[in-house]
Amino acid sequence: MTGDLLVIAQIAGRRCALSALDVKSVIEIGTITPIPRTPAWIAGITALRSQALTVIDCRHALGFGMGPGGSEWPTDHRAAVVADAGYSYALMVDSIEDITTAVGEAGQVPGGFGPEWSRVATGMIETMAGPALKLDLAALLSGPETARNEIEAVL
Repeated sequence: MTGDLLVIAQIAGRRCALSALDVKSVIEIGTITPIPRTPAWIAGITALRSQALTVIDCRHALGFGMGPGGSEWPTDHRAAVVADAGYSYALMVDSIEDITTAVGEAGQVPGGFGPEWSRVATGMIETMAGPALKLDLAALLSGPETARNEIEAVL
């Protein structure tokens, strides 16, 4: 992992890192059209050059509700575009900070990351921009455990 490029973003007030190889681009997110009967962590769809992107609200995908004090979480008007299993997604985050280089391997944090993060964080990684939680993209895209169980119950 040392020397790998990472995209650094803030999600639910925490600095996170995604592999730059997973991020196809960073876009200004336009109109998001809600999709009826989808879980809360799927904000809807948006378009990028005539391609439909499923918009994932990363805070809700992690299982976070409202922000501190019951307010909305701050949201950047940019999103990281990623692909997984042939589908494209736009990840709504609090903010996108930078592209930087890893200076070490991902390691565990004594006491863990917290229940919301334990499913998606593969470890804490030191970067040129400071420490960040290294995220597993597939785990993030799958949404919170409760939502996944609700979907499976419907199917």
